[in-house]
Amino acid sequence: MAIPDLMPHPVAAKYAVLVDVGYLYAAAGEVLLGAKERKEYRVAADELIQSLQKHAEERISGELLRIYWYDAARDRVPTVDQRVIAQLPWVKVRLGNLNARGQQKGVDAQIRSDLEALARHHAVTDTILLAGDEDMVPAVEAAQAYGVRIHLWGVEPPYGTNQAERLVWESDTVEVISADFLRPFFSRAPQPVPVAPPAAAPSPAQVFAGRTPVKPHAKPGQVAKLGPSRPRVEDVGEHVAQKWILTRGRDNIRDLLPGPILPTVIDTELLIEAEKELGHSLRPYPEARVWLRDGFWARVYREFDLGVGVSSK
Repeated sequence: MAIPDLMPHPVAAKYAVLVDVGYLYAAAGEVLLGAKERKEYRVAADELIQSLQKHAEERISGELLRIYWYDAARDRVPTVDQRVIAQLPWVKVRLGNLNARGQQKGVDAQIRSDLEALARHHAVTDTILLAGDEDMVPAVEAAQAYGVRIHLWGVEPPYGTNQAERLVWESDTVEVISADFLRPFFSRAPQPVPVAPPAAAPSPAQVFAGRTPVKPHAKPGQVAKLGPSRPRVEDVGEHVAQKWILTRGRDNIRDLLPGPILPTVIDTELLIEAEKELGHSLRPYPEARVWLRDGFWARVYREFDLGVGVSSK
């Protein structure tokens, strides 16, 4: 008769990573750059997320469910960076509201709700929580009551601590992310040099009056495709820029500076908007894509009193 195996078998963990972006950015900006506001620095968020994911894989042997990225935006309209992050695999962006004083509203509530829901539905065995607010404590305790282990991560403070003491107490494990780990992903925001605006801003008609459409060149034996004229495409690029400034806000558009390269997600949105305005596709005309970007940047640079640049794509 075979003796049954009574030894416990290890169960692979399934975990999620919950990141309070407001805490992460503020704490890292302070320790790395002495910055008090987010507009003072730039973050290579996609690379940072990949490094956090790799770091998590080294700490927990198991399967990643996903990374939850909690941030805020005015009227919950995603910024350029947030749109790019939302395209990343295994990443879910959750947005709270950012009020006129730059305060986040609703972010902590979303983190608490997700933390409790993941535990209640047994979606994870472990959760990495990168946060510092004491408001997280009740959700941590609730998740632990469902059997979930909570691994608290924090950012190295310049002095003292930047996490609530009780949150540290209640977590199962605690780790401090070093400044050296974060340094490659944070840089000081460039300070654009303003250019004196002209005495009177020319109208679109004046700007484009002296330009002539570029004639497409056809190979021998082929009929050239007649695409839209350069002035028309640049005009549409300016129109889309103006529309975005009004609907998305100057702060969101400022995130694109200094340019002239656009993130792929934003460049695709620009193309789609322009094709709607024109009523036909620009995809067969590579040169028109360049004109479109040039028109877009011309309007953005005027908005911020900068010199007019040329697209590098």
